[in-house]
Amino acid sequence: MPVHVIIVTHNSEREIPLCLDALLSQKHPADSITIVDSGSADTSYLAGLENMVTSLIRTTNIGFSRANNLGFRSLTVENDDIVIFLNPDTFLNPDAIVKIVEILTRDRSVGCVTGKLLGFDLGRGKPTGLLDSSGIFRKWYGRWYDRGQGEEDRGQYDFPQVVPAVCGALLCCRIETVEVFAGDIFDPAFFLYKEDIELSLRLRKSGWKLFYSPEIVAYHCRGWKEDRQDVSYEKRLYSAENEIKMYIRHPSVYLLWAGAKYLAVRLFRM
Repeated sequence: MPVHVIIVTHNSEREIPLCLDALLSQKHPADSITIVDSGSADTSYLAGLENMVTSLIRTTNIGFSRANNLGFRSLTVENDDIVIFLNPDTFLNPDAIVKIVEILTRDRSVGCVTGKLLGFDLGRGKPTGLLDSSGIFRKWYGRWYDRGQGEEDRGQYDFPQVVPAVCGALLCCRIETVEVFAGDIFDPAFFLYKEDIELSLRLRKSGWKLFYSPEIVAYHCRGWKEDRQDVSYEKRLYSAENEIKMYIRHPSVYLLWAGAKYLAVRLFRM
């Protein structure tokens, strides 16, 4: 199966060299690597990347969803090819693509696969020893969360399983599963945040399984801070607004939770 990787950058000069080093060290090489730069303030760092990738697309800051869609539409692919949407601050273990291909080849009912994401401290240049994500789950009242985030990795999630949603930092699909969306893989109305969950819901409605495998390992720096108040108000508002959009597109009683969260952020900056 040919494998195509799409990476959206935005002021990613510190992370992208590590991301590409890990990608170019894969036991199963990617057949193409596409970088879409979405409005970096200083694009000089991109010049050094052109010889490392298949395609480098520059655009204004159009948001994570639109930039990924732009990258996808630039590909020449077949139904059985694989596309990996990878964050620039996500660093794959050397056998990650091998494992991704094995799973998507073995089970045709799986439309999307992800792996165990471990925290990485970019400032110190080493793993944190804590989990970042082992799939996205939902609380009974509606809040979505990355399972295990912040926990010490003791192997407590080292079992493969179907999950409710997949983290967009490492989201891998067979082309067949997403071609029905006519190039708009991620909903362009989602500028930033929750676009991965919305896509997961659409894939499930189309009858595909979303699969988590602990054999696929990657390190993720993650933009969210441990202390929610350290996250800018603008970003928290993006997240809250997108949660409402998601439940308008996928009607659910959880819209009540989304509405309450939005008001808490909008009115009280929580």
